[in-house]
Amino acid sequence: MTNSTAAIANTADTVAITPELIEQQAGVLLVDSFEWLQGHWLQILIAVGVASVIVLALAALKGWGKRYCDRQPLVTGWSGVFGRAIARTGSFFMVMIAAKLVVGYADAPAVVNHTVNFLFTIAAVFQAAMWAREVILGIVEARTTSDHHSSEALGSAMGIIRLLVTFALFAIALIVVLDNLGVNVTGLVAGLGVGGIAIGLAAQGIFADLFAALSIIFDKPFRRGDSINYDQTSGNIEAIGLKSTRIRSFQGEERIISNKQLLDKEIQNNTRREYRRAKFGIGVIYQTAPEVCARIPGILQEIVEANDRVFVRAGFIGFGASSLDFEVEFDSPGADYPAFYDGRTAIGIAILQRFNAEKIEIAYPTQTTFTAAPDGTMIMPYAQVQPVRQIGTGEE
Repeated sequence: MTNSTAAIANTADTVAITPELIEQQAGVLLVDSFEWLQGHWLQILIAVGVASVIVLALAALKGWGKRYCDRQPLVTGWSGVFGRAIARTGSFFMVMIAAKLVVGYADAPAVVNHTVNFLFTIAAVFQAAMWAREVILGIVEARTTSDHHSSEALGSAMGIIRLLVTFALFAIALIVVLDNLGVNVTGLVAGLGVGGIAIGLAAQGIFADLFAALSIIFDKPFRRGDSINYDQTSGNIEAIGLKSTRIRSFQGEERIISNKQLLDKEIQNNTRREYRRAKFGIGVIYQTAPEVCARIPGILQEIVEANDRVFVRAGFIGFGASSLDFEVEFDSPGADYPAFYDGRTAIGIAILQRFNAEKIEIAYPTQTTFTAAPDGTMIMPYAQVQPVRQIGTGEE
């Protein structure tokens, strides 16, 4: 055992890798392994037995994950996320776990121990990256599975998301492996950082709209089919893309706005309204008796409630130029605009009918001209009308 280790130490300083060197090291590995098997066969058998149980348990867990994913192709919760990750467990990783347990328990020689540690490090790091990728992608899909429209938008983004996540995680895994093997990774990290900055600056507009699209998908300020107001535009959401959102305005044209610009604006989502509020301003003539004016708020409330709308308030609001001004506010439950529109029309017509029945005159802009005599007294602007004589009757 000691001679073999010394031989490895002596060959470690050799710069040139020759067939003789490879043959020598392979022979050392073979001799040390044979001696180890002869001297620790009982510990090795125990470790192999335990490792076999662990491998079988991991294989069974992996099989459960695959069956779970087959039964539920769509990720709908944490169980689906972890089932999907478990199903991606590699056989090489399971074998290396078993080997790691064997060499650790059975006191393997240094060359065997180093070899197993080297392979186990590679398997563990890349397996962790694979698990992390599946968990991240599973969470992304689970977040949007409940919404069919968001799933459609996510489908076009999923390829880019998968590429970015895979590249980032496996780049980190490669750096970790190289660092554990004693490689100086400072230059590699610096190069990746500079490259990432260059790519980010070159495509900052695209990435800004992409992340804005992901914000829309995850945060869900609106969905496809929702009616929204933003800036000076009103319309229905037709499609949410990676770079832009398409909106069909109420005037009929299609408006396209980048996702970043859209999220920078205040958005009113009319589809999520709990109610729609309407307000009517009503003016009556100044000749209306005060006791009649006092009855107007109650009349307006009766009209609103008779049309199955929610009465909010009604009352006198001021003295207008040619009218006594009242207003009434009421709510139409839900976000249905046609129902709100029809209800508002019905209440307006009902107010007109009720005021006509009550002999309450609705005011309109008027002007009255008075004529004054030289002394300032008011006079009629027309000459005295003479009685008309009816011919044949003798009457005037």
